[in-house]
Amino acid sequence: MDKPIRLSIYKITLKKWKELKMPRKMRLSDINLMFASLSQNNPDPQTELMFQNPYTLLVAVVLSAQATDVGVNKATKRLFAEAATPEAMVALGLEQVRSYIKTIGLFNIKAKNVLALSKILIDQHGGGVPEDREALEALPGVGRKTANVVLNEAFGKPTIAVDTHIFRVSNRTGLAPGKTPDAVEQQLLRRVPERYKKGAHYWLILHGRYICKARKPDCASCSIEQFCLFEQKTS
Repeated sequence: MDKPIRLSIYKITLKKWKELKMPRKMRLSDINLMFASLSQNNPDPQTELMFQNPYTLLVAVVLSAQATDVGVNKATKRLFAEAATPEAMVALGLEQVRSYIKTIGLFNIKAKNVLALSKILIDQHGGGVPEDREALEALPGVGRKTANVVLNEAFGKPTIAVDTHIFRVSNRTGLAPGKTPDAVEQQLLRRVPERYKKGAHYWLILHGRYICKARKPDCASCSIEQFCLFEQKTS
């Protein structure tokens, strides 16, 4: 039996990938038209996480791992009213941070990470959030996806963070097929037109969340259906 490829929440095995018929790659001309359509429907795509500044965005994205944006927003509304800076967060202390985010999954480890990264920001970055990927990924609880979101949303960098929705949409449509999130990200960076890279993350995540859903895509309501290479479209 083939050994599974461990992709944390993606849970995709090599055997399953061999059994799946990978979609053809979407034509570059169609990719351009696809994003033109997405951008026309939503000219200014933004994260659904609530935040006030780069620091609160960073904390919100760290808390959102394996949690819904709605759930995170409910917790951070009260938390950020008390602590919207690293200094204020450290002043709260671990027990109070835990009490604010206890409704979020994995809140114990997340509270420790938020306190630890806040102290590092104070000690090493003057209380600010670095615009450097390497510095971001050195923070507790911050991986490549989180760094990409912060770089894109807070600093306008043309990065594309690949979550479960973007991974699914990229493979299902043929936009950027790949067996791992990193492979999909690299395909997206190569294939998405430069002028659409800033908004690509949010266009794709919102499309996957509300239209190209995991169990049953809503193809009848899809604005990019004509460019999609998925063979089992729903009526």
